[in-house]
Amino acid sequence: MSTTPNGVHALVRRSHEERVLRVLRQNGAQSRNEIAARVGLSRTTVSEITSDLLGRGAIRVVDTDAVERVGSGRPAERLALDPASGQYMGVDFGHRRVNVLVADAAHDIIASGTARYEESAQWPERLDAGLALIDRLSAETGVHYGALQAIGIGVPGWGDRSRADGVAEVFAERFHAAVIVDNNVRFAGLAEALHAQSDTVRNLIYLRLSVGVGGGLVVGGQLVRGSKGYAGELGHVTAVPGGARCRCGKRGCVETVASVPAILGRCRELGVPADTLEDLKAAVEIAHPIVDQVLREAGTAVGQVLGTAAMTLNPDEIVLGGEIIEIAPALLRQVADTVTYELSWRTDAAPVIRPALLSDDGGARGAIAALFHESPLLAGYEANVTTDGGR
Repeated sequence: MSTTPNGVHALVRRSHEERVLRVLRQNGAQSRNEIAARVGLSRTTVSEITSDLLGRGAIRVVDTDAVERVGSGRPAERLALDPASGQYMGVDFGHRRVNVLVADAAHDIIASGTARYEESAQWPERLDAGLALIDRLSAETGVHYGALQAIGIGVPGWGDRSRADGVAEVFAERFHAAVIVDNNVRFAGLAEALHAQSDTVRNLIYLRLSVGVGGGLVVGGQLVRGSKGYAGELGHVTAVPGGARCRCGKRGCVETVASVPAILGRCRELGVPADTLEDLKAAVEIAHPIVDQVLREAGTAVGQVLGTAAMTLNPDEIVLGGEIIEIAPALLRQVADTVTYELSWRTDAAPVIRPALLSDDGGARGAIAALFHESPLLAGYEANVTTDGGR
């Protein structure tokens, strides 16, 4: 972040804005004098901040204190948050789609949507799809972005060679807001840990099986990135020595066995025409024996890797996400059975193994949660941050 006088001034100004918005979120409509008293700023400073927030549409004048006012003088305007003002945005760029969620100052989701693109799409095309979706949500819902405080963006992990270089800068310049960027699966894991709403879940492993395979870790009640941001990349642990080449450059990674393309490819290799998840679902529904075999092979590979991770981390829960988990229960059962066996030497060490509770928008929800910084799960967590360019 900038340490220049202008940069420091921008950070102080943003801090003051957030305090004013927090007062309005917690207390409802307030006059400028009431806001100044609650935040401990001068009336002049509060007037400057609220004038800017009014101009950007973050707040609005709802009434005056004329009815309650005692004595003479001009009635004071009372200000409140604009319910159509997007304050936080979560964006999840997946391999084939982008999800966007917008939350207001009360942290409620006020707009959401999805746009799709080809897996081969390069980042300029993906960015265009995401920005067009954001514009469409504004047109359809009336949500506006003039007061965005921050944007959280999830991108595919390091196994995807088409890294999202420059994505943070594009969003920061477009919306004049602070931006954080991190692994989208790690964000999804955060969302799952928060959604569990259990004080006992302080150690959790999240693994998503999709076009790729990625994971996230909550250790000791904290979301973990690792020294270089690669913590939880279980999709690139070797499961089959000398196996198929992975896009990360190695051979036999979990992703080459348990990703959706790998499972569909293995089915076709064994004579089952499975080109899509719908094809796989149809085969599962008739209990096709070859498909069941493929799913169990994949589940065993995943379970062995998760069993090793479980012996290392001793998690309370292991959560598996991805559409394939929803349509292929045998896969989840095999993972659970394999982990149970791997930990059979200490049965009391076996974690709860469950499917993800959230839908495909978990990455965007986790990105927004990371912006709030109100959960103990985020203690000590630092994503890649881009400043807002001095707003």
